[in-house]
Amino acid sequence: MAIKKVTYIGDDLDWAEERLMSLRAYIDANPIDKLKDRIEWKPTGKGGMLPMVIASIEAQVKSIRDTLKDYLSMMPEVNRLREVEEKRQEARGDSDIPHRMQAK
Repeated sequence: MAIKKVTYIGDDLDWAEERLMSLRAYIDANPIDKLKDRIEWKPTGKGGMLPMVIASIEAQVKSIRDTLKDYLSMMPEVNRLREVEEKRQEARGDSDIPHRMQAK
């Protein structure tokens, strides 16, 4: 018995585009030339507070660099999904499908 292959390219494309926008917003919001060490006060064993570096500038730059690599590696996949979705739309034609005939 043949199994119908269901593809949700439109949903995947929407999700991937949202992730790309999220990664891009993070990169844009954290310019490398304005980074500073992130410091928080941590309690000591004797009840005092001690400043500690939570994220150094170097660690933040690496994070942004890795995020940029992820962004650039996702772009070809999103473009591929766009092409597949465009081909599907062309195969379906531009005519309107009556509501009762649309797949649910």
